[in-house]
Amino acid sequence: MTGATAYRCQGIFDGEKIHRDGALLVEEGLISGLCPGDEIPGGHAEIDLGDGVLSPGLVDLQVNGGGGLMLGEAQSVEDIAEICAAHVHLGTTALTPTLITDTPETTARVVDLAVKAWTSGVPGFHGLHLEGPHLFAGRKGAHDASLIRPMTDDDIGLYLTAAKHLPSLMITVAPETVGGEQIARLADAGIHVSLGHSDASYAQCRQAAEAGASCVTHLFNAMSPLRHREPGLVGAALDLGAFSVGLIVDGIHVDPVAMKIALKAKTGPGRIFLVTDAMSQTGTDVTSFMLGGREIFRRDGMLTLQDGTLAGADIDLPSSLRYLTENLDLGLDTALAMATSGPADVLGRPLGRLKQGHAADFVHLSPAMAVEGVWLSGKPV
Repeated sequence: MTGATAYRCQGIFDGEKIHRDGALLVEEGLISGLCPGDEIPGGHAEIDLGDGVLSPGLVDLQVNGGGGLMLGEAQSVEDIAEICAAHVHLGTTALTPTLITDTPETTARVVDLAVKAWTSGVPGFHGLHLEGPHLFAGRKGAHDASLIRPMTDDDIGLYLTAAKHLPSLMITVAPETVGGEQIARLADAGIHVSLGHSDASYAQCRQAAEAGASCVTHLFNAMSPLRHREPGLVGAALDLGAFSVGLIVDGIHVDPVAMKIALKAKTGPGRIFLVTDAMSQTGTDVTSFMLGGREIFRRDGMLTLQDGTLAGADIDLPSSLRYLTENLDLGLDTALAMATSGPADVLGRPLGRLKQGHAADFVHLSPAMAVEGVWLSGKPV
C-alpha cells in the first residue's frame, strides 16, 4: 500500500464526536478511514502523536487579513497566499478571506485576485467573503461610512460572475438596504447571503430569510439587539432555523453569558459557528496597523480605533476553542464542531470532517488547544 500512514492520537475528532485511542488512516493525500489504535491495517506507517486531539482542519469564514496584510491591500495572488499561510500555520486549513467595505475598484480587483487564487490552488483558500459595502451606515462599526452604498445592477453582475468561478462566495448585507429580489438573485446563484451591520427589524430579517439569506455575520455585533417588543436581527438569528450564525469568541466582542444564552436558544437546523474576524496582525507581533487611513491599535487582546471602536479581533480559532472550553464549560466535541463541521456545512464543501475520500487536512491540538501540527493533503505544514 503506497503512501499509507496511520496517525494515532489519544483523541480523534471526526467532525461530530471524539474517538478515544484511535488512528486516522491517510493514503495519497486523502483520508481512507478511522480505526481503533490497535486495529491498524497492515502496510501503514504508524505515527503516534500522543495526547491531545486530532481534528479536521479548522474552518474560518471571516478573515480580514493576516501576515501583515489586509485583503483590501492585496495586489497579487501571492498576497492572498501570504494571508492564508498566516492562518494555516495556526490550524485553519480552510478560510474565506474577507474584504470589508471598500471602493468598487478595490472590490473588483479583490474578486479577480480571489478567482486567480482558487485557480492556482493557493493552500487554505476556499472562497471569498465580501462584508459590505451594502450595509446600514448606522451600524457601520469600524467600516468607513463614506464607502457604504446601495447595491447596483453592476454590483450584482460582478457577484454573479464571481460565483461561477469561486468555490464559495459569501456577501454580508443589511436587509433594510438590500431588497428581497436582490437577495433572491444572489442566493439563486449559490451565493451565501449573510445579514449584518444592520438595524433591521425581525420582520425584515425573516423576509430576507424567505428570499434566500442563510447566515448572520458576527452575532450581537453591529446589529439591532434583542428587545422584548422588537427582537431585531439578534432575535431573528437565534429564532430562525434558516440562519447559520457566526460568533466571535474572545470574551470582548460578546460576553460569555450572552454566548451561553445564544447557544441554548439557537433554533436549528442552522448552527452557531466560530469566526475570528482576524485582521492583518494575525501571525505577527505588530502593535498597530493602518486600515483605510486610520490607525488600529492592538492592546489588551483588543483591536480598536483611536475612539475605542472595536476593529476586528485579535484571536485565532485554537484560542477561541480554549475560551469556549475553559469559560463556558462547553464539551470539546461541541466546541470543535463549531470550528470545523459547522462552518464547513455553511459552505457545503467537503471540509470539516475526517471522512473517507476527503482531503487529509487536519490539525493536532494539545490538551490546552495549542497547535502541535498541521497537515494539508496529508503533508505536514
